[in-house]
Amino acid sequence: MPSLLKAQFLFTHNIRKFVEFIENYGYECKLNEIYRTKEQAEIYEREGKGIRNSLHCSGLAADIYIGKFNKLLETAEQYKKFGDYWKKLNPHNRWGGDFDRVDAVHFEMNAKEGID
Repeated sequence: MPSLLKAQFLFTHNIRKFVEFIENYGYECKLNEIYRTKEQAEIYEREGKGIRNSLHCSGLAADIYIGKFNKLLETAEQYKKFGDYWKKLNPHNRWGGDFDRVDAVHFEMNAKEGID
């Protein structure tokens, strides 16, 4: 199996476990952008909303909005326990709350090596 496909399967498995964790904490979530075309990534880069080489373009990133009682979490501090759990699921997982340009709803698997 090609390593990108293998990484995408593993990423999806991690997403399933992550959603269960969120729900077990009494929250709900919605999956937003998972796959992004290269063209859309270039538009986001020009607009200052993203980067050209986003892992969304490989299907290895998801923007996940978490909330409770029809109110979404708004700060990286509120997302921290979820980001910490995401990073524990796999050594390649990264959370956007740790980025220089904080993106608390962003969860990715930087699986460029070590998947095979």
